[in-house]
Amino acid sequence: MSNSSSISQFLLLAFADRRELQLLHFWLFLAISLAALLANGLILSAVACDHHLHTPMGFFLLNLSLTDLGCICTTVPKAMHNSLQNNTTISYMGCAAQAFFFYFFISAEFSLLTIMCYDHYVAICKPLHYGTLLGSRACAHMAAAAWATGFLIALLHTANTFSLPLCQGNALDQFFCEIPHILNLSCSHSNIREIGITVVTASLSLGCFVFNVFSYVQIFRAVLRIPSQQGRHKAFSTCLPHLAVVSLFVSTSFFAYLKPPSISSPSLDLTLSVLYSVVPPALNPLIYSLRNQELKDALRKMMFFMEVIRLF
Repeated sequence: MSNSSSISQFLLLAFADRRELQLLHFWLFLAISLAALLANGLILSAVACDHHLHTPMGFFLLNLSLTDLGCICTTVPKAMHNSLQNNTTISYMGCAAQAFFFYFFISAEFSLLTIMCYDHYVAICKPLHYGTLLGSRACAHMAAAAWATGFLIALLHTANTFSLPLCQGNALDQFFCEIPHILNLSCSHSNIREIGITVVTASLSLGCFVFNVFSYVQIFRAVLRIPSQQGRHKAFSTCLPHLAVVSLFVSTSFFAYLKPPSISSPSLDLTLSVLYSVVPPALNPLIYSLRNQELKDALRKMMFFMEVIRLF
């Protein structure tokens, strides 16, 4: 039997066996990644350059775009390379790095989405205290806490997973190095440390989920008490993009990790992993820009200046 010290590489799941379909997956992933890079890059530039977006929400949106870029740059390039080269391998250290950075960015993103929910809650339910509760220092501390939480969760999961002996081969039923699939190769399926880390992570995730639900219940109750239709429309326009992003992220990721083993299959796992790791980074900028008038105005001004510069 092999162990982790003798494994030099892992075998990732190929999207297809036929060469034509492999090239199709390459071009599809290339289009998605370019769209995500362009959209998130535009949001980063707009928030950095337009003083109207120098607000707590703009600051958190900038951080969210960074996590989206990190997520898609961690998983997609290797998948594209393997599809183009008709290859399925990834080195042991490359797999460990990919697992670490993926969990780092995905955990930081969930924390940031929870913080953005708190921002909406304070803005709508406690508007008189908004400047006090969400000052520049408080925003910096909350963003730092989100990144630190992501780093700690990623470090604990990765260090524990890659310290386990692996006896079940080196084939992963996933297109990137996802920790649950690596644990399936372990000699021991009842590792106490991993169970403890998973319980802590699940508790934090559940706490964030409950906080999001509670906050939106309070938000919608407050919005419905707004007398003017214009005020209600503005409040809903502020909250609905965030609610859509949270719903997409939570529904796909929670189902991917909490689905019953009886309905698990490589094709279903592959589809779910694409839905929560690849699709959101490309869709999040579009969702936020559709209902955010200030962001749309900033993007229009930036595109106008770029066109003027190009003409001259």
